[in-house]
Amino acid sequence: MKTKFLKLSLLALFIFTASCSSDDDKKEETPAVVTTKVSNLAAPQTGGQGQPVGGAFTKFSFSQNKVVTDNSWDVAFRGTTIIVNGGAKIGINDEPERTGTGAASIVSGTFASVTAFPAASTFAQDGATVYAIPTGSGKGWYSYNAETHIISPIAGKVFVIKTHDGKYAKFEILSYYKDAPAAPTETSVSPFYTFNFAYQANSTTNF
Repeated sequence: MKTKFLKLSLLALFIFTASCSSDDDKKEETPAVVTTKVSNLAAPQTGGQGQPVGGAFTKFSFSQNKVVTDNSWDVAFRGTTIIVNGGAKIGINDEPERTGTGAASIVSGTFASVTAFPAASTFAQDGATVYAIPTGSGKGWYSYNAETHIISPIAGKVFVIKTHDGKYAKFEILSYYKDAPAAPTETSVSPFYTFNFAYQANSTTNF
């Protein structure tokens, strides 16, 4: 009887240990979402000042945390224009094809306060006449001062991005000028984006 009880006890201990080990493995497989800062991402354009705007977009991948040249990009930058890898081409010069399922939702709040994914109905893709992240002063991510000619990110604007392959990231733009000066002037060099982002690689609905 004692032998049978001992065997049952050992079996229960084995099952408990295996269960704990399995739970630990699951925890290890779900890394914490971290905030990453990208500095001086160059987004040059040609033309402007009454001339046709052109030049290649700088394509960025959140999962890879780098500029890419293939179709794995999530957002792309040129001058003050930001596009997503989803939807349709608007038809501007040198615009890349949208090969992914990307979209954007603009959320009001601090970067840290945006912890849950917005409702699906708030996401938009680039379309034939409008971008998911609108261009123009006061319309999307920036405001333009006609007196100082300075472009400033609008405070409290956080962009939640559905990536090209259906994952999610959030980002906030900190500066449009090289080295992110606290008080840019007309001599500050642009366009060089500095932004924070957090990428969620797992099948959850929060950051």
